[in-house]
Amino acid sequence: MLPKFLLADNSQELPETIFVIHTQTPRFIVESDIEDFYSNRQVHWIDTKPSDKLLIEDLLEEAEDFMEREFESQEDLYDEDFGLN
Repeated sequence: MLPKFLLADNSQELPETIFVIHTQTPRFIVESDIEDFYSNRQVHWIDTKPSDKLLIEDLLEEAEDFMEREFESQEDLYDEDFGLN
């Protein structure tokens, strides 16, 4: 089973952009500024875009929370690797 969300980047062509991929229905990819999830954000729907605006808001909030947790986890791992904790 795939995780509900995945992070992706294309640092060669879009170094300031991060992609959060939602793997469950409705599947979508959020393209956003790496520093600010809501800056220049675009949602690319793989499945049909839901008509329920509240569902979309909830899914985007989950995507943002996932991204923030992943970045925090990466920072913690980096700090551990370099003895910064």
